[in-house]
Order: sequence, then C-alpha cells, then structure tokens
Amino acid sequence: MAQKKMELDIINPNCAGIDIGSKSHFVAVGQALEDVKEFGVYADDLTAICLHLKDYGITSVAMESTGNYWQNLYVELERHGMEVTLCNGKFTKHAKGKKTDVKDCRWIQKLHALGLLTGSFLPDETTEHLRTYCRQRTNWIDIAAEASHKMQKYLRLLNFRLDVVVKDICGLTGLAIIADICKGNLDPEKLSEHRHGNCRKSQEEIAKALKGNNRIDFLFGLKQEYDSYLFFQKKIDACDVQINSFLKTEINTHPDKKKLQTDNKTYKKVNKNSLKGIDLNQAAYQYFNGVDLMKIEGLSHSTVLTIMSEVGPEGFPKFPSSKQFTSWLRLAPNNKISGGKILSNKIPKGSNRLKIALRHAANAIGNLKDTHLSDFFKRVAYRKGRATAVSATARKLAVILWNMITKKIAYNPPIEYLFLDQKRKLRLVTKIKKSITKFDLKPDDLGFADASLSASL
Repeated sequence: MAQKKMELDIINPNCAGIDIGSKSHFVAVGQALEDVKEFGVYADDLTAICLHLKDYGITSVAMESTGNYWQNLYVELERHGMEVTLCNGKFTKHAKGKKTDVKDCRWIQKLHALGLLTGSFLPDETTEHLRTYCRQRTNWIDIAAEASHKMQKYLRLLNFRLDVVVKDICGLTGLAIIADICKGNLDPEKLSEHRHGNCRKSQEEIAKALKGNNRIDFLFGLKQEYDSYLFFQKKIDACDVQINSFLKTEINTHPDKKKLQTDNKTYKKVNKNSLKGIDLNQAAYQYFNGVDLMKIEGLSHSTVLTIMSEVGPEGFPKFPSSKQFTSWLRLAPNNKISGGKILSNKIPKGSNRLKIALRHAANAIGNLKDTHLSDFFKRVAYRKGRATAVSATARKLAVILWNMITKKIAYNPPIEYLFLDQKRKLRLVTKIKKSITKFDLKPDDLGFADASLSASL
C-alpha cells in the first residue's frame, strides 16, 4: 500500500529562518542545502544578512531568542523593513537525530512557513530603555545586599554583635558605627554614641554588644566590604538620577499626562531601596495616563516601578485578554486534559521579574487586615495553604492590572464578599440583559403582563 503524504498550507511563503549563534548566524531561505548560508556577527555581517534576504524577496523572518545574541540582528532586520518573529527555543525543538546549525535554521524556516511559530512579547522602545535602567539598578541593589551580608559576617567574627541591638546594620545607627570602626575607633562607649533616636535599644546595651576581639585581619575585611557597599550605593544613586531624568522627559513630552494629578498616599511606606528623587506615586499616575496603580493594596513603590519597566503602558494592550497575560507571566495553571479528566493543573516552570514582583506583593497582601485582596488570600490559604494563596493572589493582581490599564478603569474593590451562587446569579442576569438588547425584545415578546416587571431587568 502506497504511503500518503500529509500536506499543510503555506502561511508565510516569502520567509526565512535564522539560527542565532555567538560567533555566526545561519540563514535558510528554503529547504535545500544551497539555500543555507553562514554569516558572521559583526555589524557589516548583519547588514549583509538583510541584503541577502532582500535579494531572495524575503519579507518575514523567524529566529530564536538565544541569549542576547539576537538583539542587534533583530534591530537591523526591523530597520530594513522585515517582519520578525522572535520565538522561544522550546517551540523549535528538532525531531530526533543529529543536531546541526544547518538543520536548525531549515527547521525554523519550515515551521515559520507553515505558520506554526508564535512570537514572544517584546516591549516598545520607551519601555525597553526604562527596563535597562531599572534592571541595572536592581543588579546593584543585589550586589550591595551581598556586601552588607559580608559586613555582618565580619562583625560577628569580631564579636561585635551589632545585628542583635539594631534591626538593620545598614541603617542610620549601624552604618554610623561601622564607619567609625573603619576609622580606627574601637571604644564601645564612644561607638554607642552614634545611636539614633529611632533605635529601640539603649546606649548602654549597644556598648555591651560592641566589646569584641579587635582582630586586625577581620577589621581589614570589614573595611573592604564597607568601602564596597558605599561604592555600590553611589551606583544606585546614579541609576536613580538616570531613571528620574528619563521619566520626567517622557512625561513632559505629553502635555496631557503632565496635567494629571493624584492624591498623596502617605500610608505607602518608602524603604531605603525605593527610587529616590521623584514622587513615584505621581509619576506612575502620569506615566499610565491617569491609571492609579498605587491604590491597589499591597503594591509597593518597587512593584509599580517593575510594572512600568517590564511591560509599560503600551505592553498591556498587546495581550488580547487577561488570560493570555497571566499565561505569559506563568501564573495560570497549565491544564492537561485527556479523556475528559484533568491529568495535571500545575503552574508552568519559568519566571520573570514581573512575576517575582507580583508574588512578593501577594505575600505582603497576606499580612494585611480587612481588605478585599487579603480576604481572598486568607480564603485560599485556609483551603490550600499559603504557597497556593501567593500564586492565586499574584494571578488576581495580574488580572486587575490588565483590566485597569487596558480598559482605563479605576480600582474599585467590592465592599463585601460574594459567594459562588451570588456570582452565578449576577452572570446569568448580565447574560439575559445582553440577549434582550441583542434581539431587541419587548415585554410582550417575553410574555410579561406588567411592564414594570420587565423594567427591573
């Protein structure tokens, strides 16, 4: 019996596939071996790739998001008017067999021609610039945190139990004492005089905690880490200046946004890692064109800054629905159904900075009292545990954010909790109202004798 071949429609006829590499790029404009060509990674090579594609009449290109090697080529292809589909590598896995760069680029070209590849989310240019500044700032904060941990280690080795008497060794009292120690002052009584008024411990107790062994090698290590910490703080301040300048420039270019004003939220705490030099509450309100994200309980200044830099106001509309947005964040369960039974409903692996920020916000919401989101958190935590409650609340936050930004609606949580049967009744009433409006039904058509009864619908 002769084998039958399955045919698929060509969705993208004039397309190419590119296998991204660190030292070379392989470009396939067809499925034959002579249709594959290797190029370098220099600027002239990227231009040569674009000219090569134009010679073959290519209008659409697909490639994997391999590391950060794709970025320069992506920009060059778009500059030459190419439609670029940047896809995740897990969607282009080759069939069994030997894996080569030539086979990979031909496989990518075939999948793209058949329309089997979907593009990854890419922010607009403004959001991408802000993302670069904010991610660099976050990296410096993480490095500074490592330096503070090493300072604490050397303090313990010196038997200076500063961590016992102060809440944060990098606070006002802690840094003043460490700075004096690095200058050579080892007198506990004089060191305790740096106690700030906000410190809960007495000056006498602080002096007791600062009687150490005064080893020279540990003092040297402490001074090294203290100098590093100050250096990292200067880098963070430089990032703050750059972010402030960027946000002010972006807001000032839109006069309508500049006129927007929101209320001060004094109940939102500002910690030492928050963006300095700008009112982020006001800036975020103007940046999102009148959408007040800070009204959501549990969202801190750092979380709002992450939302601004990772997605931005132009990024949310790229997702057609909140379900797709939560799926992109990997906060929605990946249901695997076979035979009408749910085999698995786990949240997919993988993460990004916005997902981490929303999970931190959800965890903070779990510690609040008498709010809509905290009540939701506690109901889920009671049934399925705190870990599940964090994921569920983070997903709920993502849905709220998508609706607020895309639909331009204010955050207005319900005063009281609606039970499941109440929600079903409300959905049914809404559905009936839409049907009545759609078919232009009259009271007589519905068989109502009293018109006042139909008016309530």
